[in-house]
Amino acid sequence: MFLRNFWYVAAHDHEIGREPLGRMILGEPVVFFRKEDGTPVAFEDRCAHRHLPLSMGKLVGDTLQCRYHGLRYDASGACVKVPGQDTIPPAARVKTYPVVERYRWLWIWMGDPALADPVAITDFHWLDDPSWGAKGQYLHVEANWQLIVDNLLDLTHLAFVHETTIGNAALVENAKVKVERAANNVVVTRWIIDAPPPPTFVKAGGFTSNVDRWQIIDFVPPAFLRLDVGCSPTGTGAPQGRRAGGINMRNLNAITPETETTSHYFWGQAHDWDIHNRSTTDMLVEQITIAFLEDVAVFEAQQRNMTIMPGAPQVEINADNGLIQARRILQRIHREQGAATRSAAE
Repeated sequence: MFLRNFWYVAAHDHEIGREPLGRMILGEPVVFFRKEDGTPVAFEDRCAHRHLPLSMGKLVGDTLQCRYHGLRYDASGACVKVPGQDTIPPAARVKTYPVVERYRWLWIWMGDPALADPVAITDFHWLDDPSWGAKGQYLHVEANWQLIVDNLLDLTHLAFVHETTIGNAALVENAKVKVERAANNVVVTRWIIDAPPPPTFVKAGGFTSNVDRWQIIDFVPPAFLRLDVGCSPTGTGAPQGRRAGGINMRNLNAITPETETTSHYFWGQAHDWDIHNRSTTDMLVEQITIAFLEDVAVFEAQQRNMTIMPGAPQVEINADNGLIQARRILQRIHREQGAATRSAAE
């Protein structure tokens, strides 16, 4: 079951153009394209005539023409032309979806269109803020979206999965951890004081001695995680808010369910030093990509086991506190949206 009354990231803005793009979102096939004036459009990727995906068709002006029999649909989803006949069947139309471009991403609303308020889009301003250097990436993951959320809320795994890039033993043994939960938000704060910097941080900041490292994970439903991460030389006051002399980054994550067992993983890395040096941004993204591909291998192995052994028991440990709180929020929202749907149907 998916939470539909939320904005989800559907694509990078540069992916959407005059060539139709088909993508499965929350179990529904959607086609994206831009009108001649650049306005993005999204509607059901299925011709109302014989179900061929409209993403296989082509644009004719601001209409999308089906490849099979040439039916054309305008941006409202209405069929406006049926070759060989003058009368257009009233039912010849497809479902449309609200879309908004923001933070270099295209956002889509899969639920009740009347509730699609762009004000509710989660803040990822670091991706296009001129005060930050940033770059976005995409991964397709053969696993359920909640496995990715769980992973990002428990960073103890960095010590074991990412020891050649962003992890080291201090993340588990020396971390001071605080978990704070609000109605629709979980914040996990981790400090690792006076510990060796991991390899990626050495490359980024040139550290030659121990550092004070922070990881502040901010989760908002259904699947958005903004990580404030970095480090400063030990004793320079980072825990008290003085981060000068260190490196300050944001790791930005938007996970969109494709199906119950596959996910679209949109992410980006932002930094507030050397912001006009593209090589710095590329180096950071390259290092994080290595780490995230290691994560993908973990997610997909988990999913395979969960598919083979559905309902197998699992234990919880202290490191799971943040993800447990997030899942409780999601369970509550599922109940609330389910109740609202039932009430509307009565």
